[in-house]
Amino acid sequence: MSHEEDLIDYSDEELQTTDAAATTAAPAANGDSAKTGDLTVSGGRTDKKGSYVGIHSTGFRDFLLKGELLRAITDCGFEHPSEVQQVCIPTAILNVDVLCQAKSGLGKTAVFVLTTLHQLEPVPGECSVLVMCHTRELAYQIKNEYARFSKYLPDVKTAVFYGGTPIQKDVEVLSNKESYPNIVVGTPGRLNALVREKKLSLRNVKAFVLDECDKMLDQIDMRRDVQEIFRATPADKQVMMFSATLSQEIRPVCKKFMRNPLEVYVDDDTKLTLHGLQQYYIKLSEAEKNRKLNELLDSLEFNQVIIFVKSTLRANELDKLLRECNFPSIAVHSGVSQEERIKRYKEFKEFNKRICVATDVFGRGIDIERINLAINYDLPADADSYLHRVGRAGRFGTKGLSISFVSNEEDEKVLKDIEKRFEVALPYVTRLSFLPSPFSPGTNGISTVNTPRVALTPARTWHKWPDCQYTVPGAIRYFVIF
Repeated sequence: MSHEEDLIDYSDEELQTTDAAATTAAPAANGDSAKTGDLTVSGGRTDKKGSYVGIHSTGFRDFLLKGELLRAITDCGFEHPSEVQQVCIPTAILNVDVLCQAKSGLGKTAVFVLTTLHQLEPVPGECSVLVMCHTRELAYQIKNEYARFSKYLPDVKTAVFYGGTPIQKDVEVLSNKESYPNIVVGTPGRLNALVREKKLSLRNVKAFVLDECDKMLDQIDMRRDVQEIFRATPADKQVMMFSATLSQEIRPVCKKFMRNPLEVYVDDDTKLTLHGLQQYYIKLSEAEKNRKLNELLDSLEFNQVIIFVKSTLRANELDKLLRECNFPSIAVHSGVSQEERIKRYKEFKEFNKRICVATDVFGRGIDIERINLAINYDLPADADSYLHRVGRAGRFGTKGLSISFVSNEEDEKVLKDIEKRFEVALPYVTRLSFLPSPFSPGTNGISTVNTPRVALTPARTWHKWPDCQYTVPGAIRYFVIF
């Protein structure tokens, strides 16, 4: 199997078209902030006129993109850019650095994909665009977004490099001038290894992009790799960074990589909450989680559901339990080999499996359009992780449902932090009949994909849910998942 065949065909969700064009404001050349809807825009280089930012734009054609890009955008069914795209793209295509924070599912990936493809003049054997992200799954997705939007740009070559596979495969791609990519997508560890071994040359890079930048720059090891790679690129390149969460502490770190960037922020943390996503919590003991989960899966109608747990061992055991009860489940986490991980991800993406048990490796950036239910079997450690997790449902403002299990004092503390940070009060569910359907009224689902609205019917109903005792080495037997 070739290197390209190892990759999965990930298509992002079809963006829902909206008639109301977002009102935006031009970034002031003197660095003053301008409020645009629920965005704050500031910065912009002094040699670029703020009036270039699209105002009241009603379509991608207003950005004056390449004709080949506009054809691809039309083929994808996109008509109206999101507010983030309205603000960022017209300025980014002028080679201005961009630091962007916006809610999950609002098309941040399309900002840098369209910008870099518009600017790119491919030269055989030269890498002009470098995109880094923190997980392999997100790297697959970004690479395939480039493939989707460059379908009418036959001279553009894109490749993805990541850990967990033999590095020799990557070396073979980079050793052949015919296959040498103009756009490189990857994770920092593998890319840094290729740069150190002088297999990947970055001396012609014109665009340097970090997706989920806060995650990469927060971790010391990953930040070190990013810095080494950054130093291997030219000084006059364009730098763009994106994330759904950018704390006040990490913003100055990001800007150290940039020169007078356009800064796009959500006004405040409360605006980070996801429109169209209905969020609830259920208070229960650890021993009650399995039965309650089965009750939810048996009662709620959904297209696909993602269930988050806090460890790879718990993911494996919960997946095993669900499959024993004839639920179409699959587990994806860092403990799975890369080849098997790709296989499982593809099964879920292609709707061959409707339930995915995952750790936080699935918590950021992953777009699977049929997911309209997210369950926190284990609450995450902080509010940011919660936002990224539940953002897997209700993408691009569509309707979705999230349910969190709260089982101890630590969970209650995290729940209070979430409510305080985002200024929301999550309803407490006492009866499942109080929960709404995760489907939008009058539709067959939450996305433009024609997915039938059906409920799972397992072989055993919830009241026959087995005790499912599992023994973990060195531990006594419990009625819960370890």
